[in-house]
Amino acid sequence: MSNRTDGERTRPSDEDHLDDVADGAGCTEIWETLSQRRNEE
Repeated sequence: MSNRTDGERTRPSDEDHLDDVADGAGCTEIWETLSQRRNEE
């Protein structure tokens, strides 16, 4: 099943929570980004 219809998202992707993480980031950077976001909620 696809998350896209005609090139547009119809529901969140499994990777949407990583949108704020820079390309090439390592485990530590990913963990820090996700922790900061969780603390803000």
